[in-house]
Amino acid sequence: MADITTLLQVLIWGLTAGCIYILMAVGLNMIFGVMKVVNFAHGEVMMIGAFASYWLWSLTNHNPYIVMFLSMLLVGGFGIIIERFGFRKVMGTGKLNEIFLSLGLIYILQSAAVKLWTDDVRKIESPYGSMTLDMGMLNITYDRLIAIAFTALILISLHLFLTKTDLGRALRATSQNHEAAMLMGVDVNRIYMLSFGIGAALAASAGTVNAILSPFTPYMGTIPGIMAFVVIIIGGLGSIPGAIVGGLLLGLVQNFTIFYFGGAWKEAVAFIMLIIVLIFKPTGLFGEGRH
Repeated sequence: MADITTLLQVLIWGLTAGCIYILMAVGLNMIFGVMKVVNFAHGEVMMIGAFASYWLWSLTNHNPYIVMFLSMLLVGGFGIIIERFGFRKVMGTGKLNEIFLSLGLIYILQSAAVKLWTDDVRKIESPYGSMTLDMGMLNITYDRLIAIAFTALILISLHLFLTKTDLGRALRATSQNHEAAMLMGVDVNRIYMLSFGIGAALAASAGTVNAILSPFTPYMGTIPGIMAFVVIIIGGLGSIPGAIVGGLLLGLVQNFTIFYFGGAWKEAVAFIMLIIVLIFKPTGLFGEGRH
C-alpha cells in the first residue's frame, strides 16, 4: 500500500491531466454543440497552439503564461479560417465528408508542422519550473497549481460569457435550435465561426499547458485528441458540465492506474471507462436521450 503523501501526489497529477482534458473536451463540445460537426483534428489544433506559444516565448522571452493568451487569439483565428474555408463547405453534405475533412487535416497539420519546425522534442521552460509550494507532507509545483487555477479561470469566464452576454446567449440558442435562432435574427454563420474559434483557442491553451509541463513534438496532439473524444462521450455529447466531470474523472483514473498497474494501461483504462458508461448510460453521464 502506498503512503498518503504518494497518493496525494498522484491525485495532483491526475487533476493536472484532467485540466488538459477539460480544456480540450470543452472546446470540442463547443464546436459539436453548435455546429454538430466532429473535428478529429482537434488534437492537431492543440499542437499548433503549443508551437505558437513556444515560438512566442522563444522570440520574446516573455512569461509563457502571458504569451499563452496571444497564442489563444492566434489559434482561435486559425480555427475560424478552418471553419470558414473547410467545415462550412461540407456541412449538410453528409457526416462522412466532415469526418474525412477532419482526418485529412490531421495529416496536413502534422506534416506542415514537421516541415516547418522538424520533429525535434521541445519544451517551454517556465520561470516557476523549480518552485514548489510546501504543504507539509506534500510539495506541489507552481506550474501544476497555475494549470489548475488557469483552467478554473477559463471555465468561469466561459460560463459568464455564455450566460451574461448577448453573443453567448445567441451561441446557446443556436446550439439548441438553429432554425429558431435564425428566425430570431441570429447570424448563425457568425456563431459557427465564433464556436469554432473558441474551441480552437481552448485547444491552444491545453497545448500550452501541456508544453510547459512536458516535452512535445508535432505528434503530441494524437492521444489527447482521442482522449478528448472519450471525455465528451463519457460526459455526454454537447454537455460542458459533462466535459468537466469526464475530464477530471479520466485524468484521475488514468494517473492512479499508471501508479498501480503501469503506463501500459493508461489508454486502455480510458476505453474501459468508455465501454462501461456506454453500457449503462449510452448518452453519457450528462447527456440527454433523443426523442
